[in-house]
Amino acid sequence: MTKNLALMAGTALAAAVLPTAASAQQLPPAVIAVVDSDRIFSECTACVAANSQLQAQGQALQTRSQTLAAPLETEQQAIAQAVQAAGGNPDAALQQRIQTFRTNQQNAQQEIGQQQQTIQRNIAYVRQQISERLSPIIQQQMQARGANVAMDTAATYAHAQPIDITDSVLTALNAALPSVNVTAPPPPTPPAPAGSTEGR
Repeated sequence: MTKNLALMAGTALAAAVLPTAASAQQLPPAVIAVVDSDRIFSECTACVAANSQLQAQGQALQTRSQTLAAPLETEQQAIAQAVQAAGGNPDAALQQRIQTFRTNQQNAQQEIGQQQQTIQRNIAYVRQQISERLSPIIQQQMQARGANVAMDTAATYAHAQPIDITDSVLTALNAALPSVNVTAPPPPTPPAPAGSTEGR
């Protein structure tokens, strides 16, 4: 009896579900628009200005790196000659000179590394600002053109030119976002280690 009731209950549930599934609204046919995001991020007004400033940051970093490297290379060569002259047994003064060189080298590497991270944060921040404005603009242009799917041009093998809405998206983005900030906010301060308190 119990088995029959379970079977009847399952049949009744199927009968209740199937008509609902059959009467569910059919999905509309896909109407696709394509957007060339590479072109957007290279040609938009804010993008061009930001790319120029980011390139300047990169060039400044390269100049700073060369400025730090030149005296270090000279000192490294001088130390190598001094160690060779000492027969591979540097005295206390030469050992101190070697330690000072290593400290200066580490400080230079740390400075350049920090500046590289800063530039990477700036690049990510620029893309974030553009993406936040770009997404609703693409939605608006899709609706205006009667599309219900947007794809990046890079994700397609080929497409007909009439479905490309890049020009209209670019025009709208330039009007909505003429410039962006190329200086990212500082990273959040890491929390203090657990158990560390003042006065210990």
